[in-house]
Amino acid sequence: MILSDKKILEAIENGEIVIEPYRRECLGTNSYDVHLGKWLATYKDEILDARKHNQIQYFEIPDEGFILRPGTLYLGVTEEYTETHGTVPFLEGKSSVGRLGIDIHATAGKGDVGFCNTWTLEISCTQPVRVYAGMPVGQLIYFSVDGDIERFYNKKKDAKYNVRTEKPVESMMWKNKF
Repeated sequence: MILSDKKILEAIENGEIVIEPYRRECLGTNSYDVHLGKWLATYKDEILDARKHNQIQYFEIPDEGFILRPGTLYLGVTEEYTETHGTVPFLEGKSSVGRLGIDIHATAGKGDVGFCNTWTLEISCTQPVRVYAGMPVGQLIYFSVDGDIERFYNKKKDAKYNVRTEKPVESMMWKNKF
């Protein structure tokens, strides 16, 4: 079941959901709007290897914006740091962003109960488009959980994305055993 605005507010008040910075005007009927942070990154190598640590280079979005180009994967980050201790967060792109031909995640739209961090965005576009730090980019939707949680994400020793960051984080696939 998706949480309504009133249920999201209750969860924020009791600490089950944390959003920093929190802005009341970003709360929708059943979601919370998140914004593009000031950092983007691209991979240094043209060919990526799932077994290797692929390095990224960071750059800050200037005041005049940055033009995304098709054929490049950009890693972005939300301005908002979030925590979820009793619900499953889903990040979806805003329809206005989609109508500009921007996808904000390739596959990673679902968070885990216990996820405590900013959200790394896997950004691609269908045609060149200028983006700006602080623009609304997505919305968090919260689903209730049926049953008790055995292992919260932030308590897992093998969790790869637990270190708090203000910058996008590259793939940590190379840490898996395969």
